[in-house]
Amino acid sequence: MRFAFPSERRLRGAFAGAAAAACVALAACGGGGTGPAVRVTVPTHATMRAAADSLAKAGVIHWPRIFRVYASLRHRDRAIKAGTYLLHRDAGYGFVLDALRGGKGLVHVVTIPEGFALYQIEPLLAARLGVPLDSLDAAVRDTALLHALDIPTGTVEGYVFPDTYVFPEHTTARTAIGMMTQQFEHVWQPAWTARLDTLHLSRNDLVTLASIVEKEARLSQERPVIAAVYLNRLRDGMLLQADPTVQYALGRHVTRVMFKDLEIDSPYNTYKHAGLPPGPIASPGRASLEAALYPANVPFKYFVAFPDGHHEFRTNLAGHEKAVAEARRAWDSVAVVRRADSVRAK
Repeated sequence: MRFAFPSERRLRGAFAGAAAAACVALAACGGGGTGPAVRVTVPTHATMRAAADSLAKAGVIHWPRIFRVYASLRHRDRAIKAGTYLLHRDAGYGFVLDALRGGKGLVHVVTIPEGFALYQIEPLLAARLGVPLDSLDAAVRDTALLHALDIPTGTVEGYVFPDTYVFPEHTTARTAIGMMTQQFEHVWQPAWTARLDTLHLSRNDLVTLASIVEKEARLSQERPVIAAVYLNRLRDGMLLQADPTVQYALGRHVTRVMFKDLEIDSPYNTYKHAGLPPGPIASPGRASLEAALYPANVPFKYFVAFPDGHHEFRTNLAGHEKAVAEARRAWDSVAVVRRADSVRAK
């Protein structure tokens, strides 16, 4: 009688298969993970290989190849849902695979830039969260929220803090606006409230001033100087004559405010109405809030913008008019260059 012994190749294959099965079984154990939460993006039409590589890079899994084997053995390596997921590192393979297949843990990452106004924020949120615009419009006018934040105007303009937010799937408009205004409260410091008495401003006044600074400043180091100019003008009973407030009154951005624009009938038109406007005109970032709270100690009362982003500051009208003439020449030169470039491009 002859006995058939398995070949060395078969033994190696059997051993490798058993080892792989053991690894898959071990890797599948565990729940949602105990490590820190990380964002993982699965692109549209991504393969399981691409998804596994992204998961491994983020530290959610350690062995992308074994994860693919596990998904294949469960016949669930197809039809994964694209999007950005918030998952914990060292999560179990079963949990991660169920998330990819069912869209569990899907989040929406939304960045609100500094200086954005509600008319820009609302459509951005509507597109990213998939919520109706009218629900956002209702959320920013929520009277309970306005009362809680002590906002005297009709919306939360200026109090939606500019930042990057991670919203879970199915976040409502009211929840999103609540999270963003809560971030404003988180950033606002108790010492800032005490500082308001020194400046003789309410918090709404301060946020309003900071929003104007945010729209004016192009160079970070100029923020405290710009804030000082407006505070000096307020102190001396001068009109603020802030172009961004006219743009806000117009309801649209214009490259340059024209003389005809200055005639718009609005309480936000600081060329016509003394003092600060009724409320903020945009969402100021922390730097602009701090600039308004701690302005530079300078005597300037005027400034004018130049094409390179810097401003020239002056203490009197005669000096300001000379700076304005110089700025106009600079802007005209830029316009000539742009027209020449446009002609050459054709």
